[in-house]
Order: sequence, then structure tokens, then C-alpha cells
Amino acid sequence: MMDSPSNPATTWLFLVRHGATEANESRPYVLQGRYMDLTLSEAGQQQAESVGRFLSGFAIRRVFSSPLRRAIETAKAIAKPHGLTIQTLDALTECDVGRWEGKDWDSIMRDDPEAYQRFRDDPATHPYVGGETYADVLTRVRPALKHLLDRHAGETIVVVAHNVVNRVFLSELLGVELRRASQIPQTNACVNIIRQRGDEIKLLTLNGIFHLGLLPRQTDLAAKPGR
Repeated sequence: MMDSPSNPATTWLFLVRHGATEANESRPYVLQGRYMDLTLSEAGQQQAESVGRFLSGFAIRRVFSSPLRRAIETAKAIAKPHGLTIQTLDALTECDVGRWEGKDWDSIMRDDPEAYQRFRDDPATHPYVGGETYADVLTRVRPALKHLLDRHAGETIVVVAHNVVNRVFLSELLGVELRRASQIPQTNACVNIIRQRGDEIKLLTLNGIFHLGLLPRQTDLAAKPGR
């Protein structure tokens, strides 16, 4: 049946978080934003291969990625079974965490207690010191993803991005206040399934990790904000 205004094209978006890096696996946890451009760890490579196998069963037409290496490596594992070349988009780059890059939360609380508390209370309007707010990230991510959905209407596409990038976009689909977006789970190499039909964008699967099986994984549900 042909698509028409009464029967609009259905577009599928698989929004993926990159596989794990050594920073994701470190304890205490270390913040990595856009400047710690780490490659995937051994576990992260296994996660990327696993999500690639899972998505190999879908008729994916295009794969987009953040320009950071951890996302690109994950995207390549997804694109390979389809014979696709990934396309990078600067708008998908992880949140700029400013001078907190490479630090753990205990150090941040000790060195910047007031800024930390402001950020924890409302990361939508209070930035990582020297970096972005959640609102800043949403301002660049929302139009980029909406453009991809509209431009590739009727197709199935993959976007590989980051924890904060995914969370701020998903917060709108879930009806969650932006300041509470850090409560949205985004495990390394998780898959979020989004459907656009006409003007309706609907989240069908949140933080899907069934494809990871018994692989090591980090679920970012800690009370402290940001990842």
C-alpha cells in the first residue's frame, strides 16, 4: 500500500549508546565528555559486536554516529553486516563536561561543592562547570535527530551516540522533566527503538539490553547525575 497523508510512511530509528570504554569501567567512575576520546575496551568491543549481530536482522539503510571514537567503533560494528559506510554528525557529540572531564564524582564534590550541588539540583539549567547544560545538549540534538527522521522517512536508520545525548532526547519522548533526564537508564550498547509515523514520534523500547546476554555491562542508574 502506498503511503499517503492518511497512511504516512513509518520510519524506524534505533538509537544506540556506544559500547564501554575504560572510563566507563573505572571505579570510581570517571566522567568522559567530548575530549577524552577513548576507544572501546575489550568488553566494549564485545558489546559492539553483539549489538551489530542483533541489528543485522533488520533492513537498515543508514548508520549515523557521533564523531567520537567510542561511537564510531560501535557504529562500524553495526554497519558492517549491511555493507554500509557510517556518517558522522557533530551534533551527536557527547555533552561538554568542562573542567570535570576525567574526574570522579567524589573529587568533583570536594573541589566544586557548590557547583556540583547546583548541577545535581538542575542540570537542565546549571552546566557542568565550563561545559554544557542538558538544555544546551537538547538544543543541538533535537533538531538533528528530527531532521534525520524526516529526511529518511520510510527507512530504518541507526544513530550511535552517548549517554547524555540519548537521555535528553528520550526525556521528551517519555514526558520526563529535562532536569531529571539523568534518571533515564542508558546502558553501554543499549538499543532504544523509536517509531515516527506522520507527526507522531513514539518510543517503543527503552534501554534494550536483551542482545547483550551475559556480557559485562554498566547500567548508569546511580543517584549522581551525568555520565
